[in-house]
Amino acid sequence: MPRIATSVAELLSRDELLSMSGYDFMRGILEGTLPGPPIAQTMGYTLHAVEDGRVTFRGAPAFTVTNPMGTVHGGWYGTLLDSAMACAVMTKVPRGAVYTTLEYKINITRAIPLGMEIDCVGVVDHSGRSTGVASGEIRGVEDGKLYATGSTTCIIMTLKP
Repeated sequence: MPRIATSVAELLSRDELLSMSGYDFMRGILEGTLPGPPIAQTMGYTLHAVEDGRVTFRGAPAFTVTNPMGTVHGGWYGTLLDSAMACAVMTKVPRGAVYTTLEYKINITRAIPLGMEIDCVGVVDHSGRSTGVASGEIRGVEDGKLYATGSTTCIIMTLKP
């Protein structure tokens, strides 16, 4: 049985990676030709949709992401929103460039019940040569209620071959 790659580094060289646009990279993850980030499995969410300037993750918090009071830890909301917002920015990153989060902020508006399926959508508000700004929301799939919002600024860096 062939071994399945567990990281992008196992599939692509640095040059191959930099030859892809951020949009193509994100589509590769969605289509399963590139592996998703391990944090998604740890946190219980998957990449659900990729569009130009917009990314959706879907998941449900499990008991493993609760705080000592048994409710969903704020870090789960933050990790999910950071992932969706930054990956939305990634869809705008040109070939030969990479990005990383400079800062992000979240507002939790209500507690997500354990096991409830949610969508976390990140949308690009601005994408320039050196920065990208995005906003995000976590909403219940069935109830449509807003559970958290966020905003981020990412740095976009052009790398030399």
